[in-house]
Amino acid sequence: MTPITLRTVQDGDLPLFFAWMSDPAATRVAAFTAQDPTDRAAFDAHWARIRSSATVVMRTVVVDGAVVGHVGEYGEPGDRQITYWIDRAHWGRGLATAALRAYLDETPTRPLHARAAADNARSRRVLEKCGFVVTGADRGFAQARGEEIDEVLVTLHA
Repeated sequence: MTPITLRTVQDGDLPLFFAWMSDPAATRVAAFTAQDPTDRAAFDAHWARIRSSATVVMRTVVVDGAVVGHVGEYGEPGDRQITYWIDRAHWGRGLATAALRAYLDETPTRPLHARAAADNARSRRVLEKCGFVVTGADRGFAQARGEEIDEVLVTLHA
């Protein structure tokens, strides 16, 4: 496994994040995305809020000197949610699992929660490999698919 590094999100990361998060194939898999992933102004405003929030922690994922994704957490105490994104060009290399493990090593927050599209087996597997257990199911509107879909709810305890 190639070692990963987590670092603070920098201005230069954002054009990459925007490109990845407006990739139709990737957003379809992720399902729960921005209303219009191609709206750069909305993306910039969203990331400005993220980066200025005291309750959001985001890290850029770096492999061999290249930015490949981001990982972090957000939400109210007791309901902190994990989020991660790996550039589709790097899928299948174990980087999401490595990034999430590295992030979990650096954050003391527990419990942590996450949601994944029920049919997103790879994301569910990443969460399970990192110790998350299924705690429920839900349905939500998936912007990238234009319809309500099933979700799996998972939690990481101590």
